[in-house]
Amino acid sequence: MSSSSASAASAASAHADLTTDRLVLRPWTTAEAAAVVGDTRRADWADDFPAEGDRVVAGLFGQYPDWLGPYGHRLVVERDSGLVVGSIGLFWPPADGTLEIGYGIVASRRGRGYAPEATRALAAYALAAPGVHTVVATVELTNPASVRVLEKAGFHHWATDEQTARYRLLA
Repeated sequence: MSSSSASAASAASAHADLTTDRLVLRPWTTAEAAAVVGDTRRADWADDFPAEGDRVVAGLFGQYPDWLGPYGHRLVVERDSGLVVGSIGLFWPPADGTLEIGYGIVASRRGRGYAPEATRALAAYALAAPGVHTVVATVELTNPASVRVLEKAGFHHWATDEQTARYRLLA
């Protein structure tokens, strides 16, 4: 295999879907981002997708095109139904080997363990990226459900201020 073929194969595998027991984490397409920003419904979305966080992220892809890359943001797809039920993402590029992760699952699918399952998978993927040794998340103290997601995903608390707690997962 030539070096350019190897590079192409590497780039293709980097964009590959991440599959867990119950979910598929797949990169956003520009058409999906445009549909979210334009408030256009798609048949493969859960009734309550997109949530506000999804709208914010989709609106920022133009400003942060790397977020559509292999280590950027992904849609969370429920394997049984094939419906998009949330999104999860890495705020690429890393800073000194550290990446931040953010996630959200629509209200109709909460309480099923999807958020920790997706967070574990994307964090493991991130920690396998060259030069990445830490994945962090910041949660508001008024959001104990998000704290539980991070704890179930294996993250450890390492800092707190007046309004937020910071969690991290080390390679």
